[in-house]
Amino acid sequence: MPRVIHFEIHAEDVERAKKFYEDIFGWKIEKWGGPMDYWSITTGKEGEPGIDGGLMKRQGKEPGEETVIKSYVCTIDVPDIDEYLNKIKQHGGKVAMEKGPIPSIGWLAYCFDTEKNLFGTMQPDMSAK
Repeated sequence: MPRVIHFEIHAEDVERAKKFYEDIFGWKIEKWGGPMDYWSITTGKEGEPGIDGGLMKRQGKEPGEETVIKSYVCTIDVPDIDEYLNKIKQHGGKVAMEKGPIPSIGWLAYCFDTEKNLFGTMQPDMSAK
């Protein structure tokens, strides 16, 4: 069964958001060494309940709107991203950002549910380029 495996915080000012979450919750936020501007968030010790996430510059728009989305984004692990993108569309959801590679991690797409909530879907694939 697909589960939430990651969250993202989109921010206008990444450094300001980084300081906010580090100062308030004590999260460890470090620049990711990958090919894009992305910061990894560690929210607790390995083996404790909870998930870790990421911080990035705000992006994405609601279909037909000029407004930039302002939300946390939870990402759900799926075994076949194409199959799940089709299911999402068949059940009234919309694809906000088509499937794209996260090199050496997998395939990611952003979608809206029927209530216009943004969420991510990710298919792990170490060969993604």
